[in-house]
Amino acid sequence: ITMCGIAGFYNPHDHYLKEKEHCGEILKSMAQCQKHRGPDDAGLFLSEHGGLSHARLSIIDLAGGHQPMVKSGSGQTFAIVYNGELYNTCELRQELLGRGLVFQTSSDTEVILAGYMEFGPDFVKRLNGIFAIAILDTAKNRLCLFRDRAGVKPLFYMVRGEEIIFSSEPKGILAYPGVRPALDKKGLNEIFSIGPARTYGCGVFKDMEELLPGHFLICSAEGLRLKSYWKLESRPHEDSYEETIEKTSFLVQDAVRRQMVSDVPICTFLSGGVDSSLVSAICASELRKQGKRLTTFSFDFVDNDKFFKANSFQPSQDRPFVDRMVRFLDSDHHYLECDNLTQADRLYDSVLAHDMPAMGDIDSSMLQFCSMVKEHNKVALTGECADEIFGGYPWFHKKECFEAHTFPWTMDLEARKVLLDDSFIEYLDMDGYVRNTYERSVAETPRLPEDTPVEARRREIAWLNLRWFMQTLLNRMDRASMYSGLEARVPFADHRIMEYVWNVPWDMKTRDGVVKNLLRQSAKGLLPEDILFRRKSPYPKTYDTSYEKLLAGRVREMMCDSHAPVMQFLDRKKLERFLSSPGDYGKPWYGQLMAGPQMMAYVLQINYWMKAYDIELVQ
Repeated sequence: ITMCGIAGFYNPHDHYLKEKEHCGEILKSMAQCQKHRGPDDAGLFLSEHGGLSHARLSIIDLAGGHQPMVKSGSGQTFAIVYNGELYNTCELRQELLGRGLVFQTSSDTEVILAGYMEFGPDFVKRLNGIFAIAILDTAKNRLCLFRDRAGVKPLFYMVRGEEIIFSSEPKGILAYPGVRPALDKKGLNEIFSIGPARTYGCGVFKDMEELLPGHFLICSAEGLRLKSYWKLESRPHEDSYEETIEKTSFLVQDAVRRQMVSDVPICTFLSGGVDSSLVSAICASELRKQGKRLTTFSFDFVDNDKFFKANSFQPSQDRPFVDRMVRFLDSDHHYLECDNLTQADRLYDSVLAHDMPAMGDIDSSMLQFCSMVKEHNKVALTGECADEIFGGYPWFHKKECFEAHTFPWTMDLEARKVLLDDSFIEYLDMDGYVRNTYERSVAETPRLPEDTPVEARRREIAWLNLRWFMQTLLNRMDRASMYSGLEARVPFADHRIMEYVWNVPWDMKTRDGVVKNLLRQSAKGLLPEDILFRRKSPYPKTYDTSYEKLLAGRVREMMCDSHAPVMQFLDRKKLERFLSSPGDYGKPWYGQLMAGPQMMAYVLQINYWMKAYDIELVQ
């Protein structure tokens, strides 16, 4: 397995070998700009109709996992590039050996390629893992692109005539000759009306798309064929409460154990909340059996103990709970801290990591923390995604979210319009764009006829969380970690957990009115009680007002820059008013954390992005 960056191109009628050197250079540059994803190794493969490139971070089979991997069988050639992690390699390898296949390496890359050669594209259904895969099948003259079920690993593509260009990150596609970064009305809406979320499948840049989670795309002379190989299905939940706890406990522990597979030492992120503490506890006990000690990391901001203000979203600080867990686990713990200046400066790196504006300092601080973790470890396990799957967010049970005909994490668009020019707001038709996007998404919710209206609405909210909010956080985790060549794994996003918990009734998920009680009960005996029943507190952010002043200074500088591209969308008077009133930390405009200071950070990111990428606005 490898964490890495993949890229390439395909055209059923082109003859790339005629321009071998030129095409080789293109592949090199597509890999080079993603080198942060894979600093350890690089390779490329070119055939008559397609090319693949790869930048690699070695985690398993450090010697034998070079890519692109090429296999030949009965006079035909198959080549693969793959970014990801397979958690059931051993079972699949045994099955293929039983069918007489021979393996040259111990890497899961070869298992995937052999599986494709034996069973075709449907082999993807047997994979348990996180992945973005490209396979060039010269016999059938086709390119197949695959993405994992939860969408943990990214895969973007662009179609130009008969040619398709693909890459782990948009920058790989933008490195292709003749591709210009452009934004049309839809892209502007994604940034201003929906952002920092993105409509699933949308690559924000004009004509750029992202392969949907749980789908594969077959490109051939017949054109493009997009196929879903996995989706959530609603069915009645037959298990008793006790059986549900037992099954959940097994699935979570099994997912964590499988995701510990690595030839280099692993670590965990530890916030002292139930999700990261549970992942850490399972890892620590597994390592103890091998006579090893778990390394853990926690994140906070310099002097946050002085500035912290409890609010309904963030009821308590992490530090006391982290200390409690470190003693409980006896882990080798590192307390990491980020200061104001680093956090503000990293906003720009965060744009480069995403190729677009992101979650402001929620992202930039994560990027900084990941770069600090990378100095010690290459692989980290995190507690991400448990809230989306088990219903941990306030909007799963708040009356106003239930009744809102919009995304529950960004219910009031007025907070977004606060800086925008009125004619720009009108041009975008922000409300209309959000409403249409929301209605399209909600309509896709897998229904169960016997659901009560309340349960049906709850399913809609759960669906929106998996399709939207979880994607934003998975994106953030992938780009923030891969920017420093750190691989962050998310065991809660195991598709078996998602499938099972999806159909568990709300009453079981929150038995006795306790949020995420199903997860807590399934972790009984693995964690101390005070950790097990700690109230949810999200990822930390700084409450230091001098951070806000620092951003305000940068926004003022931007206002004085006659070449600042974002200023064409903003209203100067509104901006002045915003800068002179103190930030309201309790009223987020996105999620639970993004309030006044994050609005400034987001605007700075948009401005930097448009400038650094030289983005063209098109109708």
